[in-house]
Amino acid sequence: MDLSFALHPLLPSWTSVSMLLGFFAYLAIAGSVVPGKIVPGVILSDGTRLHYRCNGLLSLLLLVALLGIGVQMNFISATAIADTGLELLSSTLIFSFLVTLVLYVAGCRSRDQGSSLKPHVTGSLILDWWFGIQLNPHFMGIDLKFFFVRAGMMGWLLINLSILAKSVKDANLSQSMILYQIFCVLYILDYFFHEEYMTSTWDIIAEKLGFMLVFGDLVWIPFTFSIQGWWLLSNKVELTTAGVIANCIVFLMGYRVFRGANKQKHVFKKDPKAPIWGRPPKVIGGKLLASGYWGIARHCNYLGDLLVALSFSLPCGIISPVPYFYPIYLLILLIWRERRDEARCAEKYREVWAEYCKLVPWRILPYVY
Repeated sequence: MDLSFALHPLLPSWTSVSMLLGFFAYLAIAGSVVPGKIVPGVILSDGTRLHYRCNGLLSLLLLVALLGIGVQMNFISATAIADTGLELLSSTLIFSFLVTLVLYVAGCRSRDQGSSLKPHVTGSLILDWWFGIQLNPHFMGIDLKFFFVRAGMMGWLLINLSILAKSVKDANLSQSMILYQIFCVLYILDYFFHEEYMTSTWDIIAEKLGFMLVFGDLVWIPFTFSIQGWWLLSNKVELTTAGVIANCIVFLMGYRVFRGANKQKHVFKKDPKAPIWGRPPKVIGGKLLASGYWGIARHCNYLGDLLVALSFSLPCGIISPVPYFYPIYLLILLIWRERRDEARCAEKYREVWAEYCKLVPWRILPYVY
């Protein structure tokens, strides 16, 4: 009986399953009908390119408005997600396993030879399931890779808003919670405002869709990025004025580097002659940008991402390592990803990459790494 009682919150419920499916249904409909800029993706190896409807910001604002109306009319509870967090987590995890199983079977059966759907089977069940088989699988006209990353970012915001509502309901709203929420809202809104930049990221153009990306988008992003909010629900932290100012500086510095680097790369891919910081870009071998942030470090966008992640945790103080799980994990992940990127780029660009590494010796943080 005690074990059953302890495990009950970890089991999916009809409420959590309904919330999850309703969320996905809304995203599928909104993604297809809400107006948005049609952005061409990068040119694939077979000469084709996918096109993306970048309407994430409008879809998100519409969803929040609809949920707000539902709360005002007592159709739904503002704390519904916070009250069923573990049940929703287990439902999403099971859904991720089921989706990747379907993707694996569909990929193995595919006979399509186009770059987006061509199966890349290694023969290892674990590797093919983990990394995926197809580059850009679709379902009913929906690009699943783009769909899942959008779902993860929106889910993160919805979890945070529900946590905020619960802290207000419990009369536990703190300065730390407000600071954390502001940073997250700004980051997520900025992400969707610049959603078209996502179409030229490594995940979209190079990573196949397997459990690694599906789990990362649907489970890891919303449920681990919000750990600080969950922690602040039961822990109160008093920040000094200097602490608040320092936290804001870390966020702004991280945001500037992260957004600036990604924007420079996106603009360069669309127009290789576009000025960088007011000067003509320096290009290695006609392929690799070595100006702006990309002339400082080869993966400088990762540095910005790490600083932003750190700013999400700093409002929690230093009394516990729990709120720092996200930036610590992200540091390990990005170093691992950077190593994989380096290996792929060395194989793809060969002597051009060697020349770029010689010109830009630092990987992420200049003079350190």
